[in-house]
Amino acid sequence: MTDETCQHSGDGNGPRPADSAGRDAPVGWRAATERALYGDGGFYLRPEGPAGHFRTSVHASPLFAGAVARLLTEVAAGLGPGPFDLVDVGAGRGELLTGVLAALPADFPVRAYAVERAARPAGLDERIEWRDSVPRGIRGLLFANEWLDNVPVEVAEVDAEGVPRLVLVGPDGTETPGAPVTGADAEWLARWWPLSEPGARAEIGRPRDAAWADAVGSLSAGLAVAVDYAHLREARPPFGTLAGFRGGREVVPVPDGSCDITAHVALDACALPGAELLPQREALARLGVSGARPPLSLASSDPAAYVRALAAAGAAAELTARGALGDFLWLLQPRPPGGSARA
Repeated sequence: MTDETCQHSGDGNGPRPADSAGRDAPVGWRAATERALYGDGGFYLRPEGPAGHFRTSVHASPLFAGAVARLLTEVAAGLGPGPFDLVDVGAGRGELLTGVLAALPADFPVRAYAVERAARPAGLDERIEWRDSVPRGIRGLLFANEWLDNVPVEVAEVDAEGVPRLVLVGPDGTETPGAPVTGADAEWLARWWPLSEPGARAEIGRPRDAAWADAVGSLSAGLAVAVDYAHLREARPPFGTLAGFRGGREVVPVPDGSCDITAHVALDACALPGAELLPQREALARLGVSGARPPLSLASSDPAAYVRALAAAGAAAELTARGALGDFLWLLQPRPPGGSARA
């Protein structure tokens, strides 16, 4: 696998380049992010895991894991007799897989794989196989929740002459302009995120496209799903989305391992032929997750059931809320038996 695949392998653990005075020299945001997130002492390798710093749909409600379990059973129904594979890419500390296994029927024939670069957490369900790369020949469901936004990418900014240049960054977060964007990166920008105005910025999503194609290519049959903060070509943010997060708060992105470094995903660029893109609120509605309140009549006929239904509706409302989790985009990529993962 290359350094543009789902392992995020590259120069993150290598020595930092230094200038003539021996100080850390600025590098592109891709190398800086790789080192900060996945290098020695990297943010994502810490014992507390992502859940120690921010809340995803997985942590918001068990309804999310229940919906993924339902999706897996739907995919399985179209594949014939099991067993079936469930692969969670960017698994954190196994929270989603733990919830899905709890939601599935006890006799459902599933092989569960967590793909994560951190060490296997203690006490994880023994049914979950812990890996640092996606297994090949998957037959079932590959699910990547908030994974692609942490695949490191380069950042480009247009200079005063209208030339898109790579943005270099030092360990303290100080940015300087680098060389003009050329080659495949320039072609990607021209197709997916054209830049012209001085000061305009973009994250060059080519490594994410390659990582997603590689993950989809691991399927022999089934469905691959990516869920993420995302934007589409007709509404790209003019100054990019690069951000840092620590302890539940947004902070200045500094590539020193002290914070998460993330950027929203150009998910339409990742999509392969046959894919479908839709907001989380619509995807979850298809899977039976609704924020609708239960009928008041239930409060009289079965008060306990009414309280449970009301709580579920509140949790569903958070998962599907506009301006929040409901705005996440889902990329659904079917893989028929013998199908191709490349455009």
